[in-house]
Amino acid sequence: MIRDMVYLITFGAGPLMDAFLIAFKIPNFMRRLTAEGAFSQAFVPVVSEYKVQRTHEEVRELISGVTGVFGLILFAITLVGVVAAPVIVYLFAPGFHDESRFALTVEMFRFTFPYMFFISLVALGSGVLNSYNRFAVPALNQTLLNVVMIISAGLVAPYFANRALVLAIGVFVAGAVQLVAQFPALHRLGLLPRPRFDRTHDGVRRIARLMLPGIFGSSVAQVSLLLDSIIASFFVVGSVTWLYSADRLVEFPMGVFSIALATVILPGLASHHSENDQAKFNATLDWALRLTLTVIVPAAIGLLMLSGPLIATFFGYGAFTHRDVLMCGYALMAYSFGLVGFSMVKVLAPGYYARQDTKTPVKVGLIALGINMGFNLTVVVPALLLGFPIPHILLAISTGLSALINSTLLYRGLRREGIFQPTPAWRKLLPRIALASVAMAAFLWWISGDWEAWSGWSATRRVVWLGIAVGGGGAVYFGALALAGLRPRDLKHL
Repeated sequence: MIRDMVYLITFGAGPLMDAFLIAFKIPNFMRRLTAEGAFSQAFVPVVSEYKVQRTHEEVRELISGVTGVFGLILFAITLVGVVAAPVIVYLFAPGFHDESRFALTVEMFRFTFPYMFFISLVALGSGVLNSYNRFAVPALNQTLLNVVMIISAGLVAPYFANRALVLAIGVFVAGAVQLVAQFPALHRLGLLPRPRFDRTHDGVRRIARLMLPGIFGSSVAQVSLLLDSIIASFFVVGSVTWLYSADRLVEFPMGVFSIALATVILPGLASHHSENDQAKFNATLDWALRLTLTVIVPAAIGLLMLSGPLIATFFGYGAFTHRDVLMCGYALMAYSFGLVGFSMVKVLAPGYYARQDTKTPVKVGLIALGINMGFNLTVVVPALLLGFPIPHILLAISTGLSALINSTLLYRGLRREGIFQPTPAWRKLLPRIALASVAMAAFLWWISGDWEAWSGWSATRRVVWLGIAVGGGGAVYFGALALAGLRPRDLKHL
């Protein structure tokens, strides 16, 4: 959040930020394919199985083999991306008509794209550490990216004429720092890899086979993201930044809670599956889903009811104008509906990956993708052509709708195959969450007032009132849950 505040307050929602966000978005898309996507989903269950059923030396051989094969492939992809930078940027942002903005994006992309190489290897190390219940180092490692980028944007860039290039180089440096930072923790486990290009290793080949469906699914998903990027590049200047800023506030509760929870449960679910302990598998998944709904539903309502105050308080200073606050606030309102869907996908998907089933989430993702693309082509594009004044909110609605459909189908699949059976605790939990959410929404509507006026307040006044709104909303929500009979022990994982 501090990183994005520094960016937006310093550079605003203008051509430079639009260009940088596209240049940084592309390696992040690839990261979801190579790191957080198909690779992690295939790697963690196999490593967990090796840990339970094989010797420590065999685990180390597996990690070294994967590092060698995976690292060489990543290096080749990175090299191609840097050489073909103009083509790739044009594919993602054909609406960048002006030559200066296009050239600026290409220049930055050549430094940001290698981040994909570094962060994918970081994901490999994180998968190993998480499989051995070492969660602190991978979690704290993510902050290094932000620290380096804050320094480059806030302290270094102002002293250079080409500030954009400094931001891009900061991304490159951050990736290298994140990779090196994991070496000590891996060394203490005796699992610091010594890369070997061993395609014949049984574990490496199994991971490759498991990755293929995930790569296909993630690649198809990138088509949707590519379409979003293409459409947004034709919107008015600033639209890319408005969507990005709103998405960051949606990502905040996901990063703090949903993704963290999903990261923790995947090794456990994989171990339960390897031990053929269906009772523990079901109990872990049920607990994670109950905890997710209890926390994420009020978070989504909070983003909806406080969209304007949140944007004004976090970003509405300096170069980020009142108009930017309004446009970004509308996007956040649209994105808020999808937060529950995004979070449930993160928690439900490990139920498949832990069983080394990477095909079913792909099939489900294809359905959600088709609906997303269909909405973009039949609603968003015509609205843009007809002159709809704020078409970027339709893009946000489409993304959220796709996430809700994706999570619903994943849940139905687990139930239909008998993998997951909800416990009786749900019968009391859902009405309690609904009652508490209504009470909290009413409080937030009353206290937020006319949120367009927040941009005229001082920073101190915004922070104080937002603190009262968030603190009061949380007190109302959890107070209502307590009055309805929910106790902390009811959400404890036994």
